[in-house]
Amino acid sequence: MPRRIAYYQVAPDAVKALSATRPYIDSSTIDARLRALIELRVSQINGCAYCVDLHSREARQAGETQQRLDCLPVWRETPFFDDRERAALAWAESVTLVAQTGVPDTVYEEARNRLSEKELVDLTLIVAVMNAWNRIAISFRQSPTTRQE
Repeated sequence: MPRRIAYYQVAPDAVKALSATRPYIDSSTIDARLRALIELRVSQINGCAYCVDLHSREARQAGETQQRLDCLPVWRETPFFDDRERAALAWAESVTLVAQTGVPDTVYEEARNRLSEKELVDLTLIVAVMNAWNRIAISFRQSPTTRQE
């Protein structure tokens, strides 16, 4: 699909403003490996090809295994994710699909059993920012580029 608008050229200050969250996110209580999984899963749910490509690469760079990445869309059906990761993934999915889920108390309670209040706030910021990037990239048809591996 052809790109609609080169948003980063048309509105660099908007991109800069959203990007300003990155230093906080990078230093947050959520480690890089889990953060990459969350960003990837949110992007998968939203169908953002550009972000799926980017965050799968980042996850591998953070030490994530290919098997876990391959099984991320079906994480509930595999033994590859620990209880903390499962709680974080369930929270990320529920927050991403907030209009459908309303973020149920059961999802919140499981997340709070596995994550501190600060971690849950940081995780929610990661999910919210990823959803914003997904919506921008999808709306303007930002697509991944072919690269040599």
